[in-house]
Amino acid sequence: MECLHMSGAGNDFMVIDARGCDPDFSHLALTLCAKTGADGFMAVDTSDKADFKLHFYNSDGTRGEMCGNGSRCISRFAYDHGIAGAEMTIETDAGILSSLRLDEDHYRVMLNLPGLVDLHRQGDIAYVELGDPGVPHGVYHCKGLSWDQREQLRPQMRALRHAPCFPKGANINYYDWVDDSTIRILTFERGVEDFTLACGTGSGSAAVVLWLTGQLPDGRLTVENPGGTLKFEITGTDKQIRSIGMSGPAQVIGRYEI
Repeated sequence: MECLHMSGAGNDFMVIDARGCDPDFSHLALTLCAKTGADGFMAVDTSDKADFKLHFYNSDGTRGEMCGNGSRCISRFAYDHGIAGAEMTIETDAGILSSLRLDEDHYRVMLNLPGLVDLHRQGDIAYVELGDPGVPHGVYHCKGLSWDQREQLRPQMRALRHAPCFPKGANINYYDWVDDSTIRILTFERGVEDFTLACGTGSGSAAVVLWLTGQLPDGRLTVENPGGTLKFEITGTDKQIRSIGMSGPAQVIGRYEI
């Protein structure tokens, strides 16, 4: 069986076609991610609700509801392997996603709408779940944020990841403004238990918070992650979000036989 090592803005994954198989996904996640130090593991499966189903696991073997950067990578995997066309739907544990191939290395995914938003879960830290049940995220405006502050911020972000106010645990996202339509973000991810180079749902959760608080008048946001840039477009009226589009890279960086 072929396994691809893929990257979505620096967030990397080991990816297989598991249709017709019944593997131990948790074991595969632990084993395959250890080969490359990848953040997560994904498998394509058959679906009676969409073009295919996404199984997503963190590098520690725990299952995740879905993955934003992973959804772009699995879209490319499905297109390149003839599993789906340029427009496709993906079944995830958080709901159905739609995805569109923009070019060989770029895809746009319509993320799950927020299933839960609490703008003041703990002081100024917002809580967002994209989907129902959704990927849990804490979002905080950290003024003066620099990616060089990783080691300085690690203890507090790790503590927040396990904070009692986040019953499922949470990915913790600190951001700051670069200009009126661009933020810089740093994410400490559950399941990886470390910083990652990008987090699609984390970037999307920050975009949701900014839109709901009136800070994105045109609904557009550029998010600079350490591993790459993501583009978001949110539509909606009267505090009701109707769509969240995320565009970004989806690249193949290695191939393995397992």
